[in-house]
Amino acid sequence: MSTDVIMPALGFDMTEGLLVRWLKNEGDPVVKGQAIAEIETDKATVEIEATAAGILARIIVHAGETVPVGTLIGVIAEAGEGVAAGSAPAPAPPAPPPPAPVPEAGDGAVPSRARVKASPVARKMAGEAGLDLSRIKGTGPDGRVVERDVQAAIAAGSAPAPSGVPAGPAPGAAVPLNRMRKTIARRMTESKASAPHFYITVEINMDDAMKMREQLNALAPEAERISVNDLVVAAAARTLARFPVMNASYREDNLEMHPQVNIGIVVALDEGLIPPVLRDADKKPLKRIAAESRALAERARTNKLRTDDLGGGTFTVSNLGMFDVDEFIAIINPPEAAILAVGAVTRRPVAAAGEVRIAPLMKTTLSVDHRVADGAQAARFLQEFKKLLENPVTLLAE
Repeated sequence: MSTDVIMPALGFDMTEGLLVRWLKNEGDPVVKGQAIAEIETDKATVEIEATAAGILARIIVHAGETVPVGTLIGVIAEAGEGVAAGSAPAPAPPAPPPPAPVPEAGDGAVPSRARVKASPVARKMAGEAGLDLSRIKGTGPDGRVVERDVQAAIAAGSAPAPSGVPAGPAPGAAVPLNRMRKTIARRMTESKASAPHFYITVEINMDDAMKMREQLNALAPEAERISVNDLVVAAAARTLARFPVMNASYREDNLEMHPQVNIGIVVALDEGLIPPVLRDADKKPLKRIAAESRALAERARTNKLRTDDLGGGTFTVSNLGMFDVDEFIAIINPPEAAILAVGAVTRRPVAAAGEVRIAPLMKTTLSVDHRVADGAQAARFLQEFKKLLENPVTLLAE
């Protein structure tokens, strides 16, 4: 029996997608769960995985074509199985003219205007130092230039930017928005215009949470260590399970109560922000939340996101603590009802039992759609969230 490969819907507002490239050729065997194609949406480049094992019998939509969500783009057949005529491939589009040759830069490196895989920190460091990323050898995943590579280049005094190639946009220039930034602009404008936001902030004593994290990480290999954000996500997930109204969406005078707790975890990319989704977060132990969150962020940064990494989020966590931001408010990611903005854990004076001592404190602000919940409901949600983080042993329960 053949299996259709379709252009997936990765979010409630996605209407079309660009097929970037096929990772398999017609006639190639495929394994269930194996990446077979890459598509580009307004949010990210995502890998499509095979939903069945067999042979990629037909490629219907070719690389470079943009088609609506739900369009048949290919067919996977069992070995020896024929494919129905209705699934015959569409004619291939005419081949584009060959690109103009890009002049080499001295030692054969391509000038920095070509796209180079690099982390946001590395890209910023290189720009500030006037270095050409294309001349820096990347040691990260898939040859990605990371912070240590730029530091090494700075120390060696190498990789200057080619003359005539600006490190950034010229002052006063009009810079076109990329697809992701256009989507962010549209969705955030719609959210602020249609959803009546209100905001509640609480300060949380993270003393016990930080001590527990330190103890757990002392026994774990680096790849399994728990971040502050993992503790936040775990506490938010468990709180959402107890306050389902915060895990809902407003739909034309009705509340859609979501059966799953799917938390979007905001990741900063060069192109903008993207919230890959941790599914069923309330049912996962802390260690699994940490591992899956780390994998989601890495896939987002390396353009290796999967179709089930996007769309279907019911709540979002946005953390700017790593940038030493104490407090901020975030705009709700529609059609969700709320988003949690997390600041840095900073040591400040706190009064307790008639004494003043220094403790690690963290401010979090909940933005809520007032059509879904009111202030008292949001306050009770944050009370429970705070209680979990100030008594973090409860987050270790399976």
